[in-house]
Amino acid sequence: MSLVGISERTLPEKPLWTNTFLLLITANFASYLSFYMLNPTLPIYIESITGKQALSGLGMGVFFLSAVLFRPFAGRIVDTRQRKSVFLFGSSIFFISILALNWAPTLLVLLLARFVQGFGWAYCNTAAGTLASDVIPKHRFAEGIGFYGLSLSIAMGIGPALGLFLLQRYSFQLMFYFCAGSVLLSFLLAVIINHHSESKESSRDKSSVAVKTVLLEKKALLPSLVMFFQCINTAAIIFFLALYGQFRHVPEIGTFFIVYAISITISRPIFGRLADRKGYDVVIVPGLILCGLATGILYLAHTLPVFILAGLIYGFGFGAVQPATHALSVLNVSLERRGAATATYFMALDLSLAIGSVLCGIVAQAVGYDVMYLFAILPTVVSLLVYLLFSKKINLKQSFKSSL
Repeated sequence: MSLVGISERTLPEKPLWTNTFLLLITANFASYLSFYMLNPTLPIYIESITGKQALSGLGMGVFFLSAVLFRPFAGRIVDTRQRKSVFLFGSSIFFISILALNWAPTLLVLLLARFVQGFGWAYCNTAAGTLASDVIPKHRFAEGIGFYGLSLSIAMGIGPALGLFLLQRYSFQLMFYFCAGSVLLSFLLAVIINHHSESKESSRDKSSVAVKTVLLEKKALLPSLVMFFQCINTAAIIFFLALYGQFRHVPEIGTFFIVYAISITISRPIFGRLADRKGYDVVIVPGLILCGLATGILYLAHTLPVFILAGLIYGFGFGAVQPATHALSVLNVSLERRGAATATYFMALDLSLAIGSVLCGIVAQAVGYDVMYLFAILPTVVSLLVYLLFSKKINLKQSFKSSL
């Protein structure tokens, strides 16, 4: 019986909805809004200045590779310093680097700015996810992660549509300023978050320096691997759908993201509560199947209603998989290792999106965007196989923990 399990059982149950949790959700939404506004618009910008489809994903690839490099170090700092301070530091770097996009005269300078953005994103995003795991009570953990993830999913729906709107109606410069303003709002909201890292106060944590020097958390590796393969598929959705809409001559493709946001907003809390009560198999396996089905529909899509159907199905699928795997990555981890676990999980996402953005761009250049979406089903199939291989091990951990 673990000491962590004993301590959590003897503490009184904390409420889910607190001022800190609400502020954290809003601050995370503001930072993710900027993040998702840039995702579909930068490939368009890069293609317009280079004339090459194969380079369109390069800006995203550099960003995520930078985030992958710095995630482990961000996780260690989050575990040894105040979570809030790390959030503010990362947000400030992210804000400055977005402003710098307005003054990037060449592709090389733009890629350098994106590398710096990846650094800032690694710190602010890792700190935000760890803060969420601190304030969410364990008996409602998957549900709480689902609600916290709404800040991500709603931004994923609104951000691309808003970014494309500002690009089409105004200019890249105005869009960059809007993105920077959104990050500034996130910073200001984080300033008023009242949170004191428990790991700083624990004598047990102070004596575990050797453990904290391990950058990755092995307990988070398997759930992270599931999301690694799935997010190669997701990269095809969030980075290339706007270009695919142009390829299919479908106007108002931003509607896909709005429908996707509504779908994932509905599904996250429902599937999170279901995972807490019935287990994670019940939500992850169907969720991955729905993601694969939606990607197949995109391959066949030629009209806006079919794109909308794919967005609806994909939203339900991803809304089941992402919060459940996120919860699994930190559920069985001790307090002083939550930063490392969060960094491990999001590093897998960063790496898969980096690989996916570059790989999908190359595939689209070689065989077209339609065949690219057919290809994108394969990583989801691999993700499902990986989960089925380790799901029994996860269930054993849950059963052991519930018996403490």
